[in-house]
Amino acid sequence: MPKAMLSQPMAGKTQQEIEEIREHAIDTLKEKGYDVVNTLFTDDWYKPEAMKERGVKVVPLCFLAKSLESMSQCDAAFFCKGWEKARGCRIEHQAAKDYGLEIIYEE
Repeated sequence: MPKAMLSQPMAGKTQQEIEEIREHAIDTLKEKGYDVVNTLFTDDWYKPEAMKERGVKVVPLCFLAKSLESMSQCDAAFFCKGWEKARGCRIEHQAAKDYGLEIIYEE
C-alpha cells in the first residue's frame, strides 16, 4: 500500500481544530488507498523538557527535521488548506516537489 504524510499548518488553530482537520485529511487519504505516516510527533522525545535536555534551540526546526525524515518513507504528501502560509509546510512542499512525491491538496 502506498504511504502518504500530512503537511498541516497549526499556528493559530485550537487543538480541536487541528484534530478535526487531521481526521478529515486521514480519511481522505485512506479513501484514496494510502497508509498514513504519522507526522504529529507527541511522544516524550518531543516534549519541551526533553528537547531542552537534548540542546534543541529551534523547536520548529526539530519538528521539521522529523517531518522530512518521515517524508522519506512516503509516496505522496497531502497539503492541508493554508499550507502556503506556513513556513514549515512550504519547505515540505518544496521537498515533496523536488523529490518527486505525488502532491495532493485538500479540496
